[in-house]
Amino acid sequence: MTSHRGVRRRIAIVATLLALFLVYQFTFGSDPYFSSYHAHLNSSQQPACPPLPGIEDILVVMKTGVTEALDKVPIHFQTTLRCIPNYVIYSDFEEEIKGVTIYDAFRNVDPAMKESVPDFQFYNRLLKRGREGLETQDFADEANSAIGKPNNPGWKLDKWKFLPMVREAYAHKPDAKWFVFMEADTYYSWPTLLEWLSHFDSSKPYYIGTETQIADVIFAHGGSGFMLSHPAMKLVADEYADRADELHEYTDAHWAGDCVLGKVLSTVGVPLSFSWPILQNSNIGELDEFTTTFYRRPWCFPAVAFHHLSSSDVRFLYDFEQRRLAISSKPLLLHSDVFKELIFPELSNVRDNWDNLCDQEHPSLSTFNECQYYCEDTTGCVQFVMRGGTCYTGGTPRLGTSNSDARSGWIINKIESMIDQAPKCPRPDFGL
Repeated sequence: MTSHRGVRRRIAIVATLLALFLVYQFTFGSDPYFSSYHAHLNSSQQPACPPLPGIEDILVVMKTGVTEALDKVPIHFQTTLRCIPNYVIYSDFEEEIKGVTIYDAFRNVDPAMKESVPDFQFYNRLLKRGREGLETQDFADEANSAIGKPNNPGWKLDKWKFLPMVREAYAHKPDAKWFVFMEADTYYSWPTLLEWLSHFDSSKPYYIGTETQIADVIFAHGGSGFMLSHPAMKLVADEYADRADELHEYTDAHWAGDCVLGKVLSTVGVPLSFSWPILQNSNIGELDEFTTTFYRRPWCFPAVAFHHLSSSDVRFLYDFEQRRLAISSKPLLLHSDVFKELIFPELSNVRDNWDNLCDQEHPSLSTFNECQYYCEDTTGCVQFVMRGGTCYTGGTPRLGTSNSDARSGWIINKIESMIDQAPKCPRPDFGL
């Protein structure tokens, strides 16, 4: 049974959400994650851009591809890029979307190389025939493997974008202090990013991102977003200009473009500054804000970026931040805020057609009630799911995702105790 403290917390949450509704007069919609409150501002209700000190010194660089651009890029013009004075978008096909030029990342790459490398067959077809040259298999949603999506022509071409994109972006705004990279399914909290970056000296070479490793190369995961200071950008651009043929050979033999970029940065003497959990390679449903598995506990760290987002997810996060900015003097978004304000209100005793991503299997428990009772009676168990007829439990709460073959539940009073016992975060932990 929910405690009195939990009831008071839920009443406070409901009152806050009702106030937000009255302020913005939202029109409610549907979303795969957030059922309790999901709203969209229409164009006439767009709020004024918040103060973003330092944003004028940043060039935001988005990487996309022709097979996803029409679906994933437009939402950013209304949300993440709406208040950004300097941004540029690179793709494998130059076109205009909603009045914005999407640039060809390969426009200044050696034509002979583009003709000779098999990965560019897809690109050359686009050059000759435009979007009419796209084929059904170009849109095939191949499952990601340990070496990416080797049968997807757009994915195979993507690794080649990173070095030309750095060179093009540096030439686009050579006076930028920071270059902030993102993909079309990435979301940034700009006030939080700017506060975080203010702790770094942009006059020094910095390469900041979520640490990933392939063989002996440690690099920033591209989809999570990453940042390069002006000196670091210049070093890469110069290295690419001086050693283009050699680096093209290296790229051809590799499968991950973000790893190629990390290798070049290591070569020019710029190591990666680790950012986890500030930049996330996860969407909201996958987050584990209480995890103690890694070297940092997310709770008091800033939440700057999320990945693997649908257009509706991007819109939701943007609207959520606009509501926070309208009623709060605290623009910084922490992972504790994400859990308390976004995830916790969505948890319930039972949620049908839903998988909260538990991974501790209990094959002896064959019904939902048995699974629920086990979790209620077991110390450290806070969530459970019947997935495919098998019970799974978890010791930390996650929201999860829709799944017609699953039924999930959470032990709310235990989760409330976890919130009460969590650090109070008197100041953000920037991991510096």
